[in-house]
Parts: sequence; structure tokens; C-alpha cells
Amino acid sequence: MIDIDPHLESNYNLVAARGGVDDVMQRWSAASASLRAQVDASLDCAYGSDERERIDVFRSGAKHAPLYVYLHGGYWQRGDKSLYSFIAAPFLAAGVDVAIVGYPLCPQVSMTELLDKIRQSIGWLYHNAKQLDINRERINLSGHSAGGHLVAMGVCTDWPGCDPKLPQDLLKSAIPLSGLYQLKPLLQTSISEALHLTDSEVIELSPAALQPATQIPLLTIIGGAETAELFHQTDLLVDSWCAWLPQIERHVEAGVDHFDLIDRLASSDSRVFQRILGWLR
Repeated sequence: MIDIDPHLESNYNLVAARGGVDDVMQRWSAASASLRAQVDASLDCAYGSDERERIDVFRSGAKHAPLYVYLHGGYWQRGDKSLYSFIAAPFLAAGVDVAIVGYPLCPQVSMTELLDKIRQSIGWLYHNAKQLDINRERINLSGHSAGGHLVAMGVCTDWPGCDPKLPQDLLKSAIPLSGLYQLKPLLQTSISEALHLTDSEVIELSPAALQPATQIPLLTIIGGAETAELFHQTDLLVDSWCAWLPQIERHVEAGVDHFDLIDRLASSDSRVFQRILGWLR
């Protein structure tokens, strides 16, 4: 039985707080289907045996383009890569290739297993870059909400320890958006019901309590209308990692909440898109 804290529940249960999220998702789904029908893409590339272990790769046509790898949100228990194809549009127009990663969800898998799948997917992109016609030397990892958490865990990853054929500097930049970097507060919310976090996972999967594995440039992003707890999460990561990383910045996208931030990401004239574009290595 979860002892729910009303303050934490209101700060983290963002679907309930926002309302109308189904309409937003339907709009994103339609825009994504349209985008997939129009661009050069390799869809549903399998990096594992589970039906969710799939990647969509979108090519800009630019030579030696950076690769923007995106991990979707949904509190590790909802969402699908197909909803987010639409965010690729401004990147492709700017000469950036995009990969959107799907992954198994909790409680089908534990969060530890989910993270292993993410690491597997990124390694797969590196090893299959030639066949996909993408640049494995310019992999930039980004993600929103739970995806932001997974990005930060990627920064803490010993890549050669996962696969001796992977370089330690596999990732050239990391860009988490409105991520979760300390898991303990979630234990007192309804979100934790599907996660089944163990005591050790709460510590071992909280990036703010860990040390980055490389000197990677890190750009944290958050919507200006996000909740106080989400601001606290971002500030905690920046404060914890500023001593470890030579280049770490925080960007606040004014006037948007947790969901509207994704629409800004998909807009070529937004500040957040321009910041990300300038951050890609």
C-alpha cells in the first residue's frame, strides 16, 4: 500500500494536473504518421526480440550529420515511439538525423531491465550506423521526462563495460528535458505503483546521486510552467554534476508546461530547438 503524499502527487502526476492529454496525444500521433510518410526513414528497426525493442531512424540527407537520439517519456510505463516522429521535422530540415527509440515498459520489465534495453539500443545504433547511413561518431542523446532520466543514466554508463567494442565517449552530448533525477519522491505518488522499485534501485537509478562517466557536455531543459518539484529535480542534477562536468547548462523554455515543451521542441523557431541545435556535436 502506497502512502501518497498529496503535495508530491500534485507535482508529479502531470497527466491528471494538465487534463486534455488524450487530445494532445491524438494530435501528436496524426502529425507523426504524416511525417513518417514523407521522409527518408528506416522504421521499426529491431535491436532486440521484444516487439517494443524497435528504433525509427530518420535521415536528413546531409553528409556526416549529427544524430539526435530521442527517448520518449511516460514515467517508464506509458508511451510509444510512434507518437513522437513529428519532433524529427525541424531537425531533418536543419541537416540533423534523428533516431527515436522504443523500449519495454514497467511493470513488464523492471526499471533496471528497461535501462539495460536503452543501453542496448544505443550500442545497436553505433554498430549498425553504416547500414543505417548515419554517423556513429556524432551520437547526441536526448529525452523527455522519464526519457530525461534515461539520458542522465546514459551519461553515467561505462560503455566499454557494457560492450568492449563501444568507446567510452560514445555519446557526444546529453540533453535531458524535464527529467527525473532523484527517484525517492516518486515512492509517495501513484506513479510508483507500476514501477516496483527496490530500495537499491531507488539509489542506483537516481542520476543525481551518481557520477558522470565522461566529460560530456550536458544541457538540461525545463518548461517555465513546470511544477516546483520538477524544477527541484533539474536543479539537483545541475548542482550535483557541476563539479564533474566542464560544460553544464540549464535552459528554461518560458511559458510552457511539461507537454507543451514537446511542441516547442518540434518548432524550428523556438528558443529550445535553437539551443538544442547549437548543442549538437
